[in-house]
Amino acid sequence: MDGSTDPNAARKAWLSVLAKAPADAVADLWTRAGYAPDHTVLRAPEIGAVMVRGRAGAVGAPFNLGEMTVTRCSVRLTSGEVGHGYVQGRSKDHALHAALTDALMQTDRAAAVNDAIIAPLRDAHDTRKAVRAAKAAATKVDFFTMVRGED
Repeated sequence: MDGSTDPNAARKAWLSVLAKAPADAVADLWTRAGYAPDHTVLRAPEIGAVMVRGRAGAVGAPFNLGEMTVTRCSVRLTSGEVGHGYVQGRSKDHALHAALTDALMQTDRAAAVNDAIIAPLRDAHDTRKAVRAAKAAATKVDFFTMVRGED
């Protein structure tokens, strides 16, 4: 589904940002924002593994690449919003902060939470991506073939 017809596109986007962000960056922004919402932990942060699938050349038949460690958490704010956090690695705090941020993004405080947490994480991710692309572009080699004339 494309973003224009998917009613959950915005939520998927901020959950993606939270999942891809380094745990220390999320913790730092969370601390600076000073959020401490009343909440109930529905699913305490727990560590597990998921199977990562791949495709040869991105179009071939899918195959099991291997397992990846993930941590998940679910919370409910006292106002009723439920937030989920799924993050790579073993950081229980990262999963909890992601779940709390997800829940807060569903409230009337979403704009403030976006400005304090999501936007800086998205900007940092875009910067890391641009730096990585620039490093890759610096090593690019353009091959060409010269046609030899017939003698």
